[in-house]
Amino acid sequence: MDSFDLLIVGGGINGTAIARDAAGRGFSVLLVEKDDLASHTSSASSKLIHGGLRYLEQYEFKLVRESLRERQVMLATAPHIVRPLEFVLPDPPGGRPWWMIRLGLLLYDFLSRGDELPRSRGLGRKDNDYRAPLKPGRFRLGTYWDAWVDDARLVALNAVDAHERGAEIATRTELLSARRDGDLWVAQLSGGREVRASILVNAAGPWVAETLNQRLETEAESKVRLVKGSHILVPRLYEGDHAYILQQADGRVVFALPYGNRNLIGTTDIPVAAPEDATCTPEEVAYLCAAANAYFTRQVAPTEVSWSYAGIRALYDDGEKEAKDVTRDYRLELDDTPGPKLLSVFGGKITTARHLAREVLDKLEVGGFRFTRTAPLPGGDIDVAFNAALIPLALWMPEELVVRLARAYGTRVPMVVGNAVHLRDMGRHFGAGLYEREVRYLIDHEFAKTAEDVLWRRTKLGLHVTPEEAKDLAAWMANRVPNPASPR
Repeated sequence: MDSFDLLIVGGGINGTAIARDAAGRGFSVLLVEKDDLASHTSSASSKLIHGGLRYLEQYEFKLVRESLRERQVMLATAPHIVRPLEFVLPDPPGGRPWWMIRLGLLLYDFLSRGDELPRSRGLGRKDNDYRAPLKPGRFRLGTYWDAWVDDARLVALNAVDAHERGAEIATRTELLSARRDGDLWVAQLSGGREVRASILVNAAGPWVAETLNQRLETEAESKVRLVKGSHILVPRLYEGDHAYILQQADGRVVFALPYGNRNLIGTTDIPVAAPEDATCTPEEVAYLCAAANAYFTRQVAPTEVSWSYAGIRALYDDGEKEAKDVTRDYRLELDDTPGPKLLSVFGGKITTARHLAREVLDKLEVGGFRFTRTAPLPGGDIDVAFNAALIPLALWMPEELVVRLARAYGTRVPMVVGNAVHLRDMGRHFGAGLYEREVRYLIDHEFAKTAEDVLWRRTKLGLHVTPEEAKDLAAWMANRVPNPASPR
């Protein structure tokens, strides 16, 4: 029977960040995930690394400051998948008072002091590129900066780094049950595997309570609040690489984000009863279209939505009545039952996952060198020579493909391309610039086992391939990953 120092349940951003930190400190780690990495909440976010400007209204100053510090860490350690993003904040009639917005932006600047992003500023008549897409009106405009992230790739890269530091990453592996046996946990996993662990970390996200109650037969003091957030992808509403924050009459804010040649609109805050309720409803689609149409000259109809998704946020229940007001901070609960330790993670957000992981290990009194603040994620060790290294690829590879690979894999592009010197050397083309060498890399190094893993989580090429191409990829992978449900 295999034994580990830590058994981590959950392959989302929190679980993989904890696995990375623990493995890097020299501890033996097994992470189990019943589906694929980032299958649920962690690939259904607004794709932002941000401080949370609106959290200032809830006096969450500590959370905002911590998030802003983490934003700078992520920009430095994962520059290939995290990049600065400018936000435009229109001030509509009946919205928050302009003095409040300016005060909030100044406070945001103060809390982010020491980083390298530009400060906020008000926009004047000369800033027509920002004002032009908006409906005629007396909008006051301000701008500030946060960052965009490929959320699912962030999860995958944490898992890759954890694995390369010695952790075992077992996707399609479910924790069926676990019990205390002296100083160890004895856990039953799908596939008939049984393992022992000194510490069990429950980072199951929306399933954190179910894991406690049904798999571990225990309870926690903390409660979880399940809140659904939905997004829609629509044709371009404006030109440019900036984003807009759209205040709504119900007090919510909705993002309009650049997403290739389209715009991503989100998110909603809908209380739900179960994690399986992660479906973007027609009512949410209509709400998000209306949210955009209240601001932009270019109107969008629900029939123009090319993609929608929903994720369930497992928020720590702080007792707030409205879902939009529930804290986005996290709570770590250490079970005080005698025997091996059990720690459960309630809440959290992508931006603060690295800090959460460090706090988890500190709370568990797991020692070792703290390295994650400065150590790049795989492919993130980018320097001035990086662009020069891409020049040979540009001689035979389409520019669009070079850019996509660079932004996905960073300095690991040579591992993806191998010794190829022509497109025909990249192997079979599955459509939308996805070649066999890249798929093989994702299978061998990033735990991809199905076409869905490749098309919707390791890449977003599912938006561009045809149904026939996706089917061909699935058949090709089935011959090389014969049993996706088995542990890696």
